[in-house]
Amino acid sequence: MTNQSPSLKAATFRIGLTGDFFRNGNPVYPDFDSGVLEHAPGIAVSTFPEHADEITPQQLAGLHGVIVLTPRVTRQSLSQSQELLAISRFGVGYDSVDVAACTENDVALCITAGAVDRPMAEATVGWMLALAYRMRAKDRQMRDARWDQRGQIMGTGLHGRTVGVIGFGGIGRSVVGMLSGFGMNPPLVYDPGVAQETIAAHGAQSVNLPYLMARSDFITVHCPLNPQTENLISARELDLMKPDAFILNTARGGIINEDALFDALAARRIAGAALDCFTGEPITSPHRFADLDNVILAPHNIGWTRELFRDIGAMACRNLLDLAHGKYPGAVVNPVVFERPSFQKKWESVRIDKCTPQK
Repeated sequence: MTNQSPSLKAATFRIGLTGDFFRNGNPVYPDFDSGVLEHAPGIAVSTFPEHADEITPQQLAGLHGVIVLTPRVTRQSLSQSQELLAISRFGVGYDSVDVAACTENDVALCITAGAVDRPMAEATVGWMLALAYRMRAKDRQMRDARWDQRGQIMGTGLHGRTVGVIGFGGIGRSVVGMLSGFGMNPPLVYDPGVAQETIAAHGAQSVNLPYLMARSDFITVHCPLNPQTENLISARELDLMKPDAFILNTARGGIINEDALFDALAARRIAGAALDCFTGEPITSPHRFADLDNVILAPHNIGWTRELFRDIGAMACRNLLDLAHGKYPGAVVNPVVFERPSFQKKWESVRIDKCTPQK
């Protein structure tokens, strides 16, 4: 990787990577192989020399595409983005990107939909088992040499239980598929954006949120964070849960109101929780949930595997390569941008090939 330089101006399609992909010149995630870009004809790759929490207009200068790890992309970031054609988000979440500003500035926002489905679903099912069988408490019991107290900690199986899935995209559907062999009741799904027929085709039942909260033994959150889902689950919803039910959040902090959840867990009005994401990330001091013994925590990395970073990286690169060659990328958050004549004109001017765009 090299930093941006004037020599890159001669390249046909210029792609940048945000600075947080590297630390002291070394890749933070070695399984992300950007070689597919570096060896592609007509492609020049550079790395932002500095990492900032918010991408600056200067960092985007001269680029046609950028692969973004953690920085926010705001309206200010795009204020001078005359040449920028696309942002490829390294992941499926995009609450850190101003989608409306992207569209208005003729920038396509791509994500790596599909690449995260299996590892996140596996991690979710693993956490469900850990909660049900009280693995954290049993591990602590053994570490404290309390063998004679082992009869005091009993778990519960998944057989005959009900899972409620909030958000029925790729991850939610993968969770339902993986649980099919556990002998559970038909899953309950809350997702107003998915047709009942689609949910039924996966052997699940479409229900409203209060019904799901009241009937589920396990509630797992897989929806994006947006104005409609912020504080979707608060005190009113948590009060509907069974006292022996568990809730899991591997989506985004802010979907579950943290104050309400902490109160419910501390008072043991619900059995427990598994949390991979939090309001105000990154968390740089001990979190209050760490004081609770009925919670499993992870620093927004529970689904991280070598395969995950390999596949996300490959898809993030492929999104931009497809655009460079006149093809529609696999997952676009703002597809309406392709209908804008100004976007099409920009795309025509920076594509490596000059063929008619292909779907």
